[in-house]
Amino acid sequence: MELNTDHLLRCLLTLEAAVERYGQSAPDSMDQEVFRNAIIKGYELSQETSFKLLRKGLVAFGHGTRKLDSLPVKEILRLAAIHGLMGLEEVERWFAYRDNRNDTAHEYGERFACETLKLLPDFIVDGKRLESVLRERLGRGRA
Repeated sequence: MELNTDHLLRCLLTLEAAVERYGQSAPDSMDQEVFRNAIIKGYELSQETSFKLLRKGLVAFGHGTRKLDSLPVKEILRLAAIHGLMGLEEVERWFAYRDNRNDTAHEYGERFACETLKLLPDFIVDGKRLESVLRERLGRGRA
């Protein structure tokens, strides 16, 4: 199976641009609100795309699709570490990203700004690293 990681990379680059523009926006402005909303959705989409690709990638290690589809995300992350797709420290960070993402689904305001924005630089780096590992080990190269 060959994974196509192009969509994940595009999601991460879009998220990175939204974070940059959020920081350039005037505090409490409509622009900042628009970019905050874009960040939340970009963060959620980047995570869900990552987990979907991990599930598909783990099939190459002998795991059944049906079983993988029923596993919680944190178990998928543990399997990624077992098969060398992530290191243990990365998995711990991804646990934190997942917990935070679950919180952002309910909290779009000030708490988001305080907690999520602190995580995003590392999340983007970790997401790009995951995209690279999946592409190099299980994917097809981009032209």
